[in-house]
Amino acid sequence: MGLSDDKDRIVINVGGIRHQTYRSTLRTLPGTRLSWLAEPDAPNHFDYDAKIEEFFFDRHPGVFAHILNYYRTGKLHCPADVCGPLYEEELAFWGIDETDVEPCCWMTYRQHREAEEALDSFGGGGLLDLGNDDAEPEQEHGEDDVDEMTRRLAHGDSPDVRSGTLWSRWQKHVWALFEDPYSSKYARWVALASLFFILVSITTFCLETHESFNPIINRTEVELVDNVTVEHTYQEPETAAYLTYIEGVCVVWFTFEFLMRITFCPNKFDFIRNALNIIDFVAILPFYLEVGLSGLSSKAAKDVLGFLRVVRFVRILRIFKLTRHFVGLRVLGHTLRASTNEFLLLIIFLALGVLIFATMIYYAERIGANPNDPRASEHTQFKNIPIGFWWAVVTMTTLGYGDMYPQTTSGMLVGALCALAGVLTIAMPVPVIVNNFGMYYSLAMAKQKLPKKKNRHIPRAPQPGSPNFCKSSISSQHQSPVAHDDVFEINYKAGMSIFFF
Repeated sequence: MGLSDDKDRIVINVGGIRHQTYRSTLRTLPGTRLSWLAEPDAPNHFDYDAKIEEFFFDRHPGVFAHILNYYRTGKLHCPADVCGPLYEEELAFWGIDETDVEPCCWMTYRQHREAEEALDSFGGGGLLDLGNDDAEPEQEHGEDDVDEMTRRLAHGDSPDVRSGTLWSRWQKHVWALFEDPYSSKYARWVALASLFFILVSITTFCLETHESFNPIINRTEVELVDNVTVEHTYQEPETAAYLTYIEGVCVVWFTFEFLMRITFCPNKFDFIRNALNIIDFVAILPFYLEVGLSGLSSKAAKDVLGFLRVVRFVRILRIFKLTRHFVGLRVLGHTLRASTNEFLLLIIFLALGVLIFATMIYYAERIGANPNDPRASEHTQFKNIPIGFWWAVVTMTTLGYGDMYPQTTSGMLVGALCALAGVLTIAMPVPVIVNNFGMYYSLAMAKQKLPKKKNRHIPRAPQPGSPNFCKSSISSQHQSPVAHDDVFEINYKAGMSIFFF
């Protein structure tokens, strides 16, 4: 019995840490890398030391302990002290599907991907160039860019590879000039100019509503009635002309900026779909329509002009353009998107509470009503349940305007319960939202303070004991000219995934 156990026992050295298990244990997950070690010809295909009878893998020993435990127990858990991309890479190397992660650890495992998306959005790499005025903008980390970087490394970044067409070089630089404020010192000047015009435009929009900048003027309208000329005099406010001129200068800048960005953007379709770009276009268009229709005297033109004056409020949406220049606003946007479920939960709780307490206050105020009052509503402000909705919303959100209040003892009791329920309802989702804000804020600060990595080395050929070393694959390299490129690409992509995190 003991002899058979010794034959079934296998020793695996991972990163200098020796692990012992049984071949029958490794066979519990067929098709994985460890299950191949249980095959009789495994020593011929892996790094095997016949003297000490052990397999060697140059991988993370701490993660391997959890993976080996998965073979023993059938449950895959995530270590709390290992970075997410590293754990994901280890799972891919050992051939384990990420969907096998236990539900208790799934959110922890998925959290790093959300962090990567947030890091990419916090400046797209531009925030790394705060101390380098001449730094070129980083390329996006797509498949095309990875292949391009691979070719540059393989060819030693030769001038022929870097040359490209004149349009592609200008497109990249002009796009970074208007899109990434931190790509160069000139981009920062453009960003400051854009910020200045945004603030001036918003200030002008607010001042236009003040009485001092809207004097009342008399207008005369001549109308022909039965061959008789009739003059009608009426008064209307008119915005000060210099405010219109200031707004015109701002719109010219926004138009120039919009045209430059849409002309040199790498992907026109993604540019059109972007919400901020839609806001830019919607905020610019009414000004030109208003200027074009201002000289017309027809009734239809005046109606359209009046409508355009109403929709001028979209100019205030330019405040969202500040998200390109302030990381804190992008943090707020990510927090709102990540907390969508919590906001929906808050709305549902609030709606249920409003419906319940509006109904309760309606009937509670009927207690002790005047018998001669057929509607039993003369003594109270709660004439019906829909009116109670407003009171319940104001009470549950702890505003308490005081325009409606219960006047009976039973109504006051319902009001106290409504206020208490409102405090508890609002307090439940708030900690989740605060945690999301703290996480994205810490990621944004880390992206700003993270130094730029400039040294990118060409990985050498796999050595015995390396992650990608396999005797069968090395021997096949002499038969196929593509084998070395495949190994190079595997090494590069694995290194770049950790590098960009």
